[in-house]
Amino acid sequence: MDLSAPCPLAGALALRLRSEKDALTRRWLDRISQRVALDPNRIFPTDELLDHVPLLIDGIATYLEYPAQTVSADMPVIAKAMELGALRYTQGFDEYELLKEYEIFGGILFAFLSRAVDEIDLDCSRQELVLCAHRLYHAISLIQQATTVQFLALMKERLSEREERLRAFNRSLTHEMRNRIGATMGAGQLLQMPELAATEQERLVGIIVRNMESMRVALDNLLELSRLSNDARQHRHVLLPRAAAEVVRQLRELARSRGVRVTVDDALPEVEVNAAGVELCLMNYVSNSLKYSDDDKADRWVQITGRMQPATSETPSQVIVEVRDTGLGVAPEKRSRLFERFYRAGGDATSGIDGTGLGLSIVRETVESLGGRAWAEFTDSETVFAFALPSRRAGERTPSSVPTVERESVI
Repeated sequence: MDLSAPCPLAGALALRLRSEKDALTRRWLDRISQRVALDPNRIFPTDELLDHVPLLIDGIATYLEYPAQTVSADMPVIAKAMELGALRYTQGFDEYELLKEYEIFGGILFAFLSRAVDEIDLDCSRQELVLCAHRLYHAISLIQQATTVQFLALMKERLSEREERLRAFNRSLTHEMRNRIGATMGAGQLLQMPELAATEQERLVGIIVRNMESMRVALDNLLELSRLSNDARQHRHVLLPRAAAEVVRQLRELARSRGVRVTVDDALPEVEVNAAGVELCLMNYVSNSLKYSDDDKADRWVQITGRMQPATSETPSQVIVEVRDTGLGVAPEKRSRLFERFYRAGGDATSGIDGTGLGLSIVRETVESLGGRAWAEFTDSETVFAFALPSRRAGERTPSSVPTVERESVI
């Protein structure tokens, strides 16, 4: 089919498209916001970005009217389409949502076309009408391709970065495990010497037990981390209070042995979260709070709290989860490195507490893989380890579909 063949409808349809581009844009925004639970003002958070859609429609109208002017990579409309792909990447859209956005866009424009041809009083053959529809389809396809290519390029860059982080993580883990195994084997070989004193034997056994326990904790962390999938739709989701209660249950004995009271705030938001990811993060935060509790304090406690942070023009709504404690804290000069792999800020100051330094780095990796961030805050009276996760789909559940959560708030 010769897309450049003349069509008496093309000019009239292009004029109609340009005159109604604002109404078509509003319809598109409303449809997208209904599908991805985003306010229309957040889909294009600035006036400049909001101008993208009318400019895309202008480009399509121009191609309808002048098909010889091919929609090419050097046209401003393609640059806007690529900016749209970058925006959707930063907003956390997935590939399916991006393709669905253009499916909605195409449906709106084809519906417009079907209405407009009935209102335009011009002689037009069926072939010419199909030709106009084909031009419209071709223009939408090229613009969608530009948006998708930019989106996937940024996704590929992020995946490459994650792969490099994973390789570095594996190298560090291998080095740490080799050292632990070497220390364990060395202590075991010394234990075979018959002339060792009982005190030295006890010390060597302690070395073996501590190194084996550290390796067990590291492997448990890796096992939990391996349960996370890149496809969020395959994750098991639970309500946040239920995830917190499960962590409290698993750490009950450790808390009792340390004499620490662990509670879950009754106001913890009832939003759905990734079960494996959130439980892994809370497990590391709470267990660290228990291990580094201050024996000199009469009242020792750990509390899991949370709150919702409303959406802004830059970020979606977020659920913020905090683990507060009255423990030993962290020296100011060591706080910037807390989430580095294998870094133990309390290693020099706390005897008898072993660990690989993997926990907080795994928290950071896990939270970032879910689109969030992790951090720590300190005051004179307490320490707070926190993470934030996007919660833009929280409103999709109806109140009647939310199961009752039995809170387990106190150990």
